[in-house]
Amino acid sequence: MLPCIDVFDSYEALSRAAAERIAARLAARPSLCVALPTGRTPLRMYEVLADITRNRGLRWGRARVFLLDEYLGLGAGDPGSFHRFMEEHFLSRLEERPQVDALDGRAPDPEAECTRYEAAIRGAGGLDLAVLGLGRNGHIGFNEPGSSFDSRTRVVTLAPETRQANAPDFGGDPAAVPPRALTVGIATILESREVLVLVAGAAKAEAVRRALAGPVDPAVPASALQRHPRVTWFLDREAAAQLPGLLRTYQP
Repeated sequence: MLPCIDVFDSYEALSRAAAERIAARLAARPSLCVALPTGRTPLRMYEVLADITRNRGLRWGRARVFLLDEYLGLGAGDPGSFHRFMEEHFLSRLEERPQVDALDGRAPDPEAECTRYEAAIRGAGGLDLAVLGLGRNGHIGFNEPGSSFDSRTRVVTLAPETRQANAPDFGGDPAAVPPRALTVGIATILESREVLVLVAGAAKAEAVRRALAGPVDPAVPASALQRHPRVTWFLDREAAAQLPGLLRTYQP
């Protein structure tokens, strides 16, 4: 299955295009069910999307948002939690809020929490749209290398390189990053009706190449997206640097 690959001259242009796509999907389907990521890459996208929402009078009241993951042991109010991130960088900027579902990192029974979350996604009719980032090791959500493509929402152990990459959110100390997390699984992501992947920077170029041009292999979790019929990759020039052959084949 051939994805759509859109390459942009800047992070700003990438972020605006992704925000426009989400806004278009919400305008067409006010009851949109969407999974949203955290991290540094989508920050500008959320700013633009909040501006578009305000300027065009988009309504989020009937929409439902699922957060892709959460650190085990962190609650919604913890400074390093992804629930807190989403509240600060996007939800608080909306005049009309969607229904938000988030994994509870402090749930007394994490496995039961994962089961609850998976059931909530099914109960919502599945995801209309999953918006993803990409880790340097090819992870999507917190599905680290070796994750089964049949995986569902579950507790995972974070790879050392993931904790290193997320250390700036914990005072620069990788040891301060929680070692485990809860994440929506690859099978659940693949059941989304549409997937958007946002990637910026030269440090991600190899992961992009392996995800798009390499074999479909659990060693590169994002390679599972090759099996999805409706994926759009939003890349800046640096992230796309190792894809010249593919860019002649796929949509530029």
